Amino acid sequence: MRFRQLLCAVAVLAAVLAAGACGGASDESGGAQVAAASADGGRQTLSLVAFSTPEVVYDELIPAFRKTEDGAGVGFKTSYGASGEQSRAVEAGLNADIVHFSVEPDVTRLVKAGLIDESWKSGPSKGIGTNSVVSFIVRKGNPKDIRGWDDLLRPGVKVVTPNPFTSGAAKWNILGAYQHGGLSFVEKLIKEHVTVQPKSGREALQTFTGGEGDVLISYEYEYTLAARKGQDDVELVVPDDTFLIENPIAITKDAGPAAKAFLDYVLSPAGQQFFANWGYRPVSKEVFDRNRDKFATPSKITSIADLGGWEKVDKELFDPQTGSVARIEEEAGVSTGD
Repeated sequence: MRFRQLLCAVAVLAAVLAAGACGGASDESGGAQVAAASADGGRQTLSLVAFSTPEVVYDELIPAFRKTEDGAGVGFKTSYGASGEQSRAVEAGLNADIVHFSVEPDVTRLVKAGLIDESWKSGPSKGIGTNSVVSFIVRKGNPKDIRGWDDLLRPGVKVVTPNPFTSGAAKWNILGAYQHGGLSFVEKLIKEHVTVQPKSGREALQTFTGGEGDVLISYEYEYTLAARKGQDDVELVVPDDTFLIENPIAITKDAGPAAKAFLDYVLSPAGQQFFANWGYRPVSKEVFDRNRDKFATPSKITSIADLGGWEKVDKELFDPQTGSVARIEEEAGVSTGD
């Protein structure tokens, strides 16, 4: 098993490096790609490895950081893709000074590999870079009248959500369904209503806006991206009961002072405002309060802590060998990476 996992990690790394050799990353891409920014003769080049969705934010945030005293002369290499694949690529050797992933287990993998310090959650934000809630994106006018989770199980409703064994977004989506109706609800949803499971949250959005399905289970901020990109034929629905999405961010052990300065900027009010502009819920209370009218207020929001934490949840639901969701996905014919 360890040998197969190693081969998978090497394959992921090779794909990332090949993408980098082919050119820069596009904000429309859900695959792991690499874009290099010139260091302009500066003192350091930082490598940011992130999940697919915040690429558009970093396209604005990085230039702003480079205009600050701490960021002057600092260059960047960036890689964006499905969170699980990105984490495995770093484990396999992809250089990273800062990682911003969808779910905590993708950071934990790098802690176990000795690449990130165990104290990565000790700061004021507890290691979280951005928040959101599990939401639905539907067609304009909401023709299927999707209001809550039970509506997804109505006859004829077709659902798009990513593969939870490559995408962190998909794990959050499934946890949203799980908190609502338990494992039986998740099983019925996956086996009878999910028509396609793309590799990443960004690919899932592209699949949905391309015409597949009646509803996309997604991050709240993916709707903001679609709207800001001129996609005016979709609407956002936030169910009354949903799940809190907490996207972790950390620096690696070998990262220099510039990486810490960049992390501090990302978590600062200035940095968090860039995320708020794209529909992310800021971890900064000051910025969240300033942008409160942008966000829905569901009556019930369950967190990963409410379910016992990621170590418990990952083992019980998503472990390829022991997880209940893994079993359901395998029976549905979906690859779990095992």
